[in-house]
Amino acid sequence: MATGTTDAAAYIEIANTGPVLAPDEIPSLFEAFQRGHEHRGNGSGLGLAVVRTITVTHHGRVTAVPRTEGGLIVRVELPHRRREFGI
Repeated sequence: MATGTTDAAAYIEIANTGPVLAPDEIPSLFEAFQRGHEHRGNGSGLGLAVVRTITVTHHGRVTAVPRTEGGLIVRVELPHRRREFGI
């Protein structure tokens, strides 16, 4: 986990472990009830959808990048001021 600021935003970045994901799988993970092809555990596939909804509601942006060893790096950026990111 990492936190910090840029000129425009404050951010939190979380890295997790898990199966290796192809970059083209990432967008669907932000949809409700979607999980990766090799999902594990008892989750319902709502986590990233909730993160996206809260982030966009606060005029921020969320990105996710697959880690080469498996899992994701998810970054949430929220603007310092009520300035849109163009979302």
